[in-house]
Amino acid sequence: MKKSFGLFAASLLMAVPAIAQAGSVTSKFDVTLGGYVKLDYAYNSVNLGQNGGLTPGTGAIPRVNSSTGNQDQSILTSRQSRLWLKVAGPEFYGAKTNALIEGDFYGDDSAAAESPQFRMRQAWGSLDWANTQVLFGQAYDIFGPMIASTIDFRSGAPFGTPNNPRVPQIRLTQTTHLNADNTLRFVLGVQDPNQLGNNNSAASGTFGSMVNVAGQVMYESKALGAAPGYYGLGMKPLTVGAFGLVGSQKVTGNHAVDVYGYGLYTFVPVLKSADGKSRAMTMSFEGQGYISAGMTWNDANSTPATVGALPDETGAKEFGLASQLIFYPTQDLGITAGYGRRNAIDVGTYSTVVAENAQRYAEEYYANVAYDLNSAVRVATEFQHLKTQYVVAAGAAGGDFGQANIIRLAAYYFF
Repeated sequence: MKKSFGLFAASLLMAVPAIAQAGSVTSKFDVTLGGYVKLDYAYNSVNLGQNGGLTPGTGAIPRVNSSTGNQDQSILTSRQSRLWLKVAGPEFYGAKTNALIEGDFYGDDSAAAESPQFRMRQAWGSLDWANTQVLFGQAYDIFGPMIASTIDFRSGAPFGTPNNPRVPQIRLTQTTHLNADNTLRFVLGVQDPNQLGNNNSAASGTFGSMVNVAGQVMYESKALGAAPGYYGLGMKPLTVGAFGLVGSQKVTGNHAVDVYGYGLYTFVPVLKSADGKSRAMTMSFEGQGYISAGMTWNDANSTPATVGALPDETGAKEFGLASQLIFYPTQDLGITAGYGRRNAIDVGTYSTVVAENAQRYAEEYYANVAYDLNSAVRVATEFQHLKTQYVVAAGAAGGDFGQANIIRLAAYYFF
């Protein structure tokens, strides 16, 4: 026993120089570790493919009477588990410096079932003064601030809340205090949805977006108190504002056309928290609406409705609408219901090549219930009804629409 212990101790000592060369285990800055383990079960009334644990990123549901439209799925997965590191570093001319690296296990889909690959979600650093922040790295797209509070990992991105893409960017956030209870927040950033090349390779006639400019203007007020937002993990005050994006995209012939979007957002504490912390008997309403063209990278537009869809190769326009209610009858029990829709505006002018696969609209109804067993463990269940209305029927491949009913169960361990 003593001999075995001695060998183990010696091996640790031998490993110390290698660890030292690799870098400090504890880091010279304040580093915290967090994330969650998540196990999902999903029953889909249609076959959504190998990523059936998620709703389709395109918003396209298999057409009725098609081979996949007549199949169902039963899926158990833990790929949505997540890990992050937060860093609090030294000051810089009065600013606090911070960083975040976050990942999950939705890497290479071709990997073996027991070997999901880790992938980067976010990786950014920031300089934070009292009223000013400069953030650089990979973070959430500035366009579309609303996140649908679904158990589904998509968070409603293809159905009126195009929030999911995390893109390289640098952004400036400036907060102006009008008085003790009211503030204005301005966000302006430059971001690149392309990063690794052509994210729009499936779109008709395009070969990639260029760097774009996006921004937000938000008014926040403490007049109505605060209520829980996304996942019930944080309190938010009354918020009303606008957001937008301008950019361009190259199409066949190597000429650029405009890519843009603009919209309105609101968050309302319908029933406020008694003390700003408790969720018991609170309710919030969140809503968003936008119009955009050519923005497929963040699902604001469906893939066939991007640049090149129209005969003059301009960006086809769509609008998106979304709303949700979050109600906490007790501190630990949360109930959410919502609706989202992405709808074509000028679909009647689509080219005949694009029209067969083009979506007239994609919509989602969802409702979920979550219960916190303690500060770490949460269980939840969700129902979703999804529908895609296509421009034309696809003959033998199915009718002119597809729909899916999804039942989802989940267990979380937050740490």
